[in-house]
Amino acid sequence: MGCGSCSTGGGCSPAGCKSNGSCLTNGCSKLDVYDWLSHMDMPTNYTPFKVIEIKFKGSRKEFFLNVDNIYLEAGDLVAVEAATGGYDIGHVSLTGELVRMQMVKRHVKEADVVKKIYRRATPADVDKWKAAKDMEWETMHKSRKLALDLNLSMKLSDVDYQGDKTKATFYYTAEGRVDFRELIKKMAETFRIRIEMRQIGMRQEASRLGGIGSCGRELCCSTWLTDFKTVSTSAARYQNLSLNTLKLAGQCGKLKCCLNYELDTYMDALKYIPDNVNVLKTEKGEARLQKTDIFKKIMWFSYPREESWVPLPISKVKEIQQLNKDGVIPADLGEIVEVETQPAKALDYENVVGQDSLTRLDERSRNNNKKKNNKNRNKNPKPGGQQADNRSGNQPNQQRQAGAPAAEKPAQGTPTQDGNKQQQNRPQQNKPQQQQGNRPPQAAQEGGKPQNNNRRNRPNRPNNPNRNNTNNSTPPDSNQ
Repeated sequence: MGCGSCSTGGGCSPAGCKSNGSCLTNGCSKLDVYDWLSHMDMPTNYTPFKVIEIKFKGSRKEFFLNVDNIYLEAGDLVAVEAATGGYDIGHVSLTGELVRMQMVKRHVKEADVVKKIYRRATPADVDKWKAAKDMEWETMHKSRKLALDLNLSMKLSDVDYQGDKTKATFYYTAEGRVDFRELIKKMAETFRIRIEMRQIGMRQEASRLGGIGSCGRELCCSTWLTDFKTVSTSAARYQNLSLNTLKLAGQCGKLKCCLNYELDTYMDALKYIPDNVNVLKTEKGEARLQKTDIFKKIMWFSYPREESWVPLPISKVKEIQQLNKDGVIPADLGEIVEVETQPAKALDYENVVGQDSLTRLDERSRNNNKKKNNKNRNKNPKPGGQQADNRSGNQPNQQRQAGAPAAEKPAQGTPTQDGNKQQQNRPQQNKPQQQQGNRPPQAAQEGGKPQNNNRRNRPNRPNNPNRNNTNNSTPPDSNQ
């Protein structure tokens, strides 16, 4: 591909999708073809196929002869022979043996291809072609105004300039025949070019303009669909779809082409469903058909003045239908088939961010308030000189077990968490210690006597085994 031949920005590395020009003229996925033979080496005596597929604006593709054996790749801009004289500019969309397969698919014979490829597009050709494309928008709006002045019942949808700026093709849609002779005269005087009017259908118009469908993807007709088959309401009826034209119609105003995609599968499944079974006669009453599950092969019937539906397999329905034809009326529909309903699987990503909880913000604010209150309690000490969380200033209960030496108590007025760590590293000495107002409950469980809160502080007695010595690291010896 030569420099400046890509319409997405020009140069060897164009802007946009970074596909180096292979996206052709109208963006990615616009009737593009994947060359699955590009990585294979051809034989030495192989003669390349002379027919090249060229793509123009919209969904128009044509075949041209490469008489001069010019080396071309997908995405190259070439000047080709126009149908009414002059030349046109297009992109190479396909080369090699795949072109032969495309011709067979479109029922085009090699002898019918007569138009030729002149040359690679020169910089002058590219500049003239871009100038012609820039005129299309203004030309279309002016021509629409001229059609409104003449009161013509037609809609001009697109304008396509030829590469040499000598001819413009106007595409329009109309319900019937339109006399546009006066319109052509005025447009020829205004634009000073040759005019060609071409009527297209609604589907072709949507294919040229493109858009996003109700499924969220690009329109099939503008990306890969080339032939437009007839779509009828019976396709929706066979698939048990609601006959709502607003939901079944696409952007073109016609029925969606995707209604035909799964129609064959439904038609194959309907072969096993019996016909004309709207009513089954029983002694209990006439059971009428309410619903049919095509793929599960189950049919639901209901008796008059009853709300419950009776599911029956297809084999049972055929049996009762044959009995009615023979003049036999059964007592009832028989055993009711229990339709298995699997429980809905709980998705692990169902409530990742709590989007289904209406009070999630209230719970978050409550948690934040609790954290703030706890911090305020830790910052404000009580009148006794100790903090609210560590009232006695001792170690946690898990560290003070029966028979184990107790840790040294922190002094009053010091932080309990950091102070405990510092005091544990100091050498333990026998010091007179001030008795706390509230004695921990474990001291009473270890055999110590209850103390009076109004009693004066005095030094500990290490020789007394009945008292809990908090300053000595070893228990008292009973032999002393």
